Amino acid sequence: MANQLLAGKTGIIFGALDEKSIAWKVAERCHDEGAKIVLSNAPVALRFGKIQELGEKINAEVIAADATSLEDLENLFKRSMELMGGKIDFVLHSIGMSLNVRKKRAYTNLKYEWMQKTLDISAISFHKVLQTAYQLDAIKDYGSVLALTYIAAQRTFPDYSEMAESKSLLESIARSFGYHYGTRNKVRVNTISQSPTMTTAGSGVSGFDAFFNYAEKMSPLGNATAEACADYCVFMFSDLSKMITMQNLFHDGGFSKMGIDPSVIQ
Repeated sequence: MANQLLAGKTGIIFGALDEKSIAWKVAERCHDEGAKIVLSNAPVALRFGKIQELGEKINAEVIAADATSLEDLENLFKRSMELMGGKIDFVLHSIGMSLNVRKKRAYTNLKYEWMQKTLDISAISFHKVLQTAYQLDAIKDYGSVLALTYIAAQRTFPDYSEMAESKSLLESIARSFGYHYGTRNKVRVNTISQSPTMTTAGSGVSGFDAFFNYAEKMSPLGNATAEACADYCVFMFSDLSKMITMQNLFHDGGFSKMGIDPSVIQ
């Protein structure tokens, strides 16, 4: 049920690919709550994904942008402000890709040029998004910026490989930029550490199904769904979360606080 928590607000959502994407669910929920949105993804994702369908469904402009390109990001923010009639209220960074994982390279045998691309796409792009918005003064005071992360930033999940380093860097950027953006514009910057979720990207990780089931058993509330994550993002974009910043917020049904569950041992 919509409560119009985001009525009158505007935002940019990166990373919606298809109906399984968390970013797709977030865009739908933000629209339901009254927000006007610009959708963005890399040009290749626009060709092979379904983002145009989502844009038509929620009446959102779709603007191609490579999040590793400062030129593309500057164009995206400038065009978004033109479309929205001024500064925006919120941004979601839901971007991640590893060639080493995709091509099943062992963590002990990484191709470093691929690792550098992973870090640029999955983490440094977050700094580029924030820096571009900061320099253009594109986000309203008390605006909200979120990035999606995973508990592998703190714990070892061997099959997650170099994406763990990417998520660690992503969370550090949120803390560091959260200070600078907070002191200047009261803009809050946070990360949400989501449960393993049946997305197109997540299900491509080796052994994902087994770990999804393990996390489901280990979590007192079970795994948080993409729809539940979208609800959490709406809260974080709303005025109800005005004093939350520089935090890594676990949204995982309690998994992050568990040691062991007897049912898993059995």
